Amino acid sequence: MRLIHTSDWHLGQTLHGQDRDHEHAQFLDWLLDQLVARQADALLIAGDVFDTVNPPLKAQERLYDFIVRAHERLPQLDIVMIAGNHDSGGRIELPAPLMKRLNAHAVGRIGWIADGQLDHDRLLLPLHDASGKVAAWCLALPFLRPAEVTGGEAGDDYLAGIRQVHERLIAAAEAVRQPGQALVALSHAHMAGGAVSEDSERNIVIGNAEALPASLFPEAIAYAALGHLHKPQQVAGQSRIRYSGSPLPLSFAEVNYPHQVLLVEFEGEQLKGVESLPVPRAVEMLRIGRAPLAEVIAALEALPPTGLFDDNLPWLEVRVLLDEPLPDLRPRIEAALAGKAARLVRIASEYAGRRGESESQVLLGLDQIAPQELFARAWEEQFGNPPDDQALDDFTTLLQRVEFASEESDA
Repeated sequence: MRLIHTSDWHLGQTLHGQDRDHEHAQFLDWLLDQLVARQADALLIAGDVFDTVNPPLKAQERLYDFIVRAHERLPQLDIVMIAGNHDSGGRIELPAPLMKRLNAHAVGRIGWIADGQLDHDRLLLPLHDASGKVAAWCLALPFLRPAEVTGGEAGDDYLAGIRQVHERLIAAAEAVRQPGQALVALSHAHMAGGAVSEDSERNIVIGNAEALPASLFPEAIAYAALGHLHKPQQVAGQSRIRYSGSPLPLSFAEVNYPHQVLLVEFEGEQLKGVESLPVPRAVEMLRIGRAPLAEVIAALEALPPTGLFDDNLPWLEVRVLLDEPLPDLRPRIEAALAGKAARLVRIASEYAGRRGESESQVLLGLDQIAPQELFARAWEEQFGNPPDDQALDDFTTLLQRVEFASEESDA
């Protein structure tokens, strides 16, 4: 059996206010061609399908149009997608009855039945091979919010609640599978040791721990298809536990990532191999600087001119080192860009440090500073000393609760 693992589409995302629908459309066209060419039996989408809990109508149309076209070209294809921390679980599941007619399954939330038993039937989905036989079972684990997993035996321990869900779902899967059928986990989470981008992934905090252990996916799991981190990577050095990464760079910090989807093949219940399928970039992303203004202007003037039939010009970020604010900075940059083949979407000004400051202490824009760093700076300014670990943990927990509450109110 073959499947394609992908995640973090972030449909509806804008790049500093610029629409990216063309890029998403090109990716989905390419992905559909790959599903056909590789004769895939299943497509697993590991969360953050949309960029926000209330995605624009065009983004929703993109998703459902893709599912319809995939079913038309590959009627036997199984599609499973889960909600990520950017998604609304309710919205993802809303069209589920219609999607089932297209062999597509959406799991946005877990559920519990009488006596605190996990409703595992809706989280265990069969994956079929080309002959129509069940070749594997998909354990669908959407992003787990505290309200879904705490209480009961786990108490208020978020990590213990997550572990309990994993253990119960794996036990249920082992009870239902037949010899020769693989177990494939589909999860949206931050695993320990995972490399994050500078400014794209929203921090997920598990109590006082920053990430989940790889032990949540024991050897019984032939493959764990992960979402959340945009950089492709294995977890704990295990080729069977992987982030596919995002198919598009979602910020300029991700320009050099190897954007891909993964072709995963099984032989019976064992993982046979994983192949990276690089995603073509529909729109290039250029980053000029960090450099003094004179060097930046020279680099801009060296860009190629706009051609008569140029379309979808590259996105451009300019990073300028300044000694002091320049009121006419944007006009000077725009003048240098006149007639050039690029679309300016961001100017980042960074100011040289005051006397005695190191290069790492230069002033940055607010959009370049994490909330935890802002809190630490404000604390030190107020009290004269850096915050201790307990203060940082308390702030991070509060930040998490606010983000979760905001997502739920928007859902």
